[in-house]
Amino acid sequence: MNLEEQRLMIGLIRNRRWAALATQGPDGPEASWVAYIPELDCSGFLLHVSTLAAHTRNLLASPRAGLAISAPEREDEDPQTLARVLIQGEVAPIPKDASDYPAAARRYQERLPASTPRFDFEDFLLLRLNPLRVRFVGGFARAYTLDAPALRAAAQRTS
Repeated sequence: MNLEEQRLMIGLIRNRRWAALATQGPDGPEASWVAYIPELDCSGFLLHVSTLAAHTRNLLASPRAGLAISAPEREDEDPQTLARVLIQGEVAPIPKDASDYPAAARRYQERLPASTPRFDFEDFLLLRLNPLRVRFVGGFARAYTLDAPALRAAAQRTS
């Protein structure tokens, strides 16, 4: 994976805010949509979600999840050539009394200001998806699999 492809992958992760979330539900796999914020070094992906949502209950019961991010689709373009990244990992709640909660909440709210009032709602949790495996497709016949350290290294190289 060359530097240009790393820039494409990290740019896609950092410039998008909306992703498909795959979780394991009681009856099998489920997909939904969530807002996300990558941590600066891509060591984690912050999700602020309600316990009223099925995907949150799924994550609390079974923390393995996937986050799928895609470049925007254009009418005149073959969607199978779009750049996309799938981040597979495990989700862990960030307790409100944890030392890293204030910085994570602030980062999330800076990127998604409309979320600020929801941080006062009792049913919302701040979760961190810790990546284990990343699959990046930069277009047709350009696919790569990375582990978490390789993702962090790419984020550092492209900063």
